[in-house]
Amino acid sequence: MFLLHTSFITVGFIIFPLCGCDGCVLISCGIFLLLSGLILMFPSACLPSQEVEDAQKIRKTVIECFEKADLPNLDDEARKKLLHFVVVGGGPTGVEFAAQLHDFLAEDLSKLYPTIKDFVKITLLEGTDHILNMFDKRITAFAEDKFKRDGINLRTGSMVVNVSDKDISIKDIKSGSISSEPYGMIVWSTGIGTRPVMIDLMKQIGQGNRRVLATDEWLRVEGSDTIYALGDCATINQRKVMEDIADIFKKADKDNSGTLTVKEFQEVLKDICERYPQLELYLKNKQMHSLVDLLKASKGDIKESVEVDIEEFKSALSQVDMLMKNLPATAQVASQQGVYLANCFNRMEECQKNPEGPLRIRGEGRHRFHPFRYRHLGQFAPLGGEQTAAQLPGDWVSIGHSTQWLWYSVYARYAVL
Repeated sequence: MFLLHTSFITVGFIIFPLCGCDGCVLISCGIFLLLSGLILMFPSACLPSQEVEDAQKIRKTVIECFEKADLPNLDDEARKKLLHFVVVGGGPTGVEFAAQLHDFLAEDLSKLYPTIKDFVKITLLEGTDHILNMFDKRITAFAEDKFKRDGINLRTGSMVVNVSDKDISIKDIKSGSISSEPYGMIVWSTGIGTRPVMIDLMKQIGQGNRRVLATDEWLRVEGSDTIYALGDCATINQRKVMEDIADIFKKADKDNSGTLTVKEFQEVLKDICERYPQLELYLKNKQMHSLVDLLKASKGDIKESVEVDIEEFKSALSQVDMLMKNLPATAQVASQQGVYLANCFNRMEECQKNPEGPLRIRGEGRHRFHPFRYRHLGQFAPLGGEQTAAQLPGDWVSIGHSTQWLWYSVYARYAVL
């Protein structure tokens, strides 16, 4: 059985833990599957926010802070220190945690500890000028305004320079001034490092100078035929068009004439676009329907018989690789990669006999599988108070209580799969 998100998928191979190593499994046919390779890097006095055990420890620490602050022999300064909760990192994780913490304190603990609720303070630290930088500016502005209304101390342009067991030192990036504040709990939700098992593997396969593993478009680790990696432990090393431009031209030029007609190119167009996804981004930006339009535009000719030589072909595609992008290290990407690999493993024998992938640019025949293609489905940012922000494909932005129910429905769907 193959564990993916909240459901099990049969892949035809037995999977079991590999020597107890975190984030690795071994498939009995000899294939290694690497699932997770990054961990939060944080000062020892802070609490991480990555695993289920971290959430349990955070909840326990919050309650302990309230229990201590409720003791009758404490002065007001000691209570302020214990009830000052600091969240480091203004990304989706930090923002969601700060919002949920505010709701937990306001709706639950304030009723259990009414005499000390006025001493509670939540501080959210972010090094850049705004929180949720990866979201639309409308969402960023709404989130910042809501946090201020909720009484959350939002400090952007602030960097943590030191954390002791008593206080946290914060540097204002613009002014350079450093201030120290006492705290009861610090939750760290920014800054990542590589797991030791991944560091060791990367050294063995010649990728020791990287932060994450490099894979090909089929999620196979470069330098190995039997290791696959998905999630935040790896990034796809997408091939560049200009590196393969001569081979692409040769593959399309079936009559070996030294020139390429639009008709010849149309015959391999689908395979080339599948092999190099940056082509689609480039054409979309240029508002062109296909590479055929690009070739015609480069020649200033609209005839189907227009011909281009290798140099003209290079000139037409010279800017394509500028739009190459790495996939974000998110659960959405990892989930889609898991589904993709499970499907590939289930159909490995079938596709070995009847390859379904694109033409091999270097070599003969076709690749066994279609390469992995990520489909962005949008992103959510829960903001507390039963309000959520959503940014979906097509520049569609929704914020408020109704979006919270959309968020509930999405997670409910995955919970019952």
